[in-house]
Amino acid sequence: MADIFERLIKNYGPIGQHRERAHGYFAFPKLEGEIGSRMNFRGKEVIVWSLNNYLGLANHPEVRKMDADASKEFGLASPMGARMMSGNTNHHEQLEKELAEFEQKEDAILLNFGYQGIMSTIDALCGRHDIIVYDAESHACIIDGLRLHPGHRYVFKHNDLEDFEKQMERSTALIKKQKAGGILVITEGVFGMAGDQGKLKEIVALKSKYDFRLLVDDAHGFGTLGKTGAGAGEEQGCQDGIDLYFSTFAKSMASIGAFLAGPRTIIDYIRYNIRSQIFAKSLPMPIVFGNLKRLDMLRTMPELKEKLWSNAMKLQKGLKERGFDIGNTDSVVTPIYMKGGVEEATLMVMDLRENYGIFCSIVVYPVIPKGHIIYRLIPTAAHNDEDIERTLKAFSETKAKLDEGAYKAEVIPDMADAR
Repeated sequence: MADIFERLIKNYGPIGQHRERAHGYFAFPKLEGEIGSRMNFRGKEVIVWSLNNYLGLANHPEVRKMDADASKEFGLASPMGARMMSGNTNHHEQLEKELAEFEQKEDAILLNFGYQGIMSTIDALCGRHDIIVYDAESHACIIDGLRLHPGHRYVFKHNDLEDFEKQMERSTALIKKQKAGGILVITEGVFGMAGDQGKLKEIVALKSKYDFRLLVDDAHGFGTLGKTGAGAGEEQGCQDGIDLYFSTFAKSMASIGAFLAGPRTIIDYIRYNIRSQIFAKSLPMPIVFGNLKRLDMLRTMPELKEKLWSNAMKLQKGLKERGFDIGNTDSVVTPIYMKGGVEEATLMVMDLRENYGIFCSIVVYPVIPKGHIIYRLIPTAAHNDEDIERTLKAFSETKAKLDEGAYKAEVIPDMADAR
């Protein structure tokens, strides 16, 4: 019999294999100081492009005051227990009511975490005869939710409507053959890696041709897209056709938790059957009050979204003018596509951090194919023109070094913290 621990130690995985050189620098880095566009990393000030603090609310004085006041009044323990048993309050229900109204849905349910919440939502919605059709670039939380599904699931090529229809025809035929079950389509409002919006309007239009329900994960669209900030469905004019709208508080609201909005009957079913909420402690009262405040600011302070988009457009325009490939993003998410290996990427990251004071997230193999590098920049309302200009200059200079082969290396440099 094999020892499970022994097997794990022999293979730490494609990312974990670099832990002894990467921990604390390339992986699990520690940003310190007040949350904002500039923070400290290993004793140096850096311009940060890795925080999903889209509207700059994380450190807003009004938000800080509400968080502090609610913590002083209630502490972090209240309410105790799961919502169903002893953890419900008028304030939890008020937040659900306001979220539902904001998203133009009948009802909403609070979820403790986005990742956990959507996994458990998929589990609650679908039985063994049901079929799930989903976009190939769906977030890891959706993929993990699909692993819980005991029935069939079919993937369609990213934002490819022709392939989507092929999978719908395939699914419809199987439903007819087994004479049981239905179809749930899952896609995203904004794909967080590439920044492109999902084809929501087109998929909704296909409801006249196929029989299915639509679940949209709009983590990056909520608060950033649409006239009021209600998200990608509002932006594309098809919010009514989205059966279940999901988003997290971790992006635009710079908080903890998530929600699901939709028809009252279905939300009520989920409320009484979603295992991750039935068997988990309720969101603490300071989090609920903090999210009520953040939602109010999102609705009543459109200047935050305007500033975010102004910064995003300046950054994206500047990158394109300098010849960078930012793909097909039509959101504030700003990817930069380059060629290079893992070793080159790590040296380029070091140069950006150590010599230019720029901190941003990088994606390499095995997340993407070998020989490719993606930098993902997240502009926020907290950034300013100087941040953008310094970043554009830094990327122009380091990209030239990359092209010249200055970052060639056999192994990634050892920048790990002592542990």
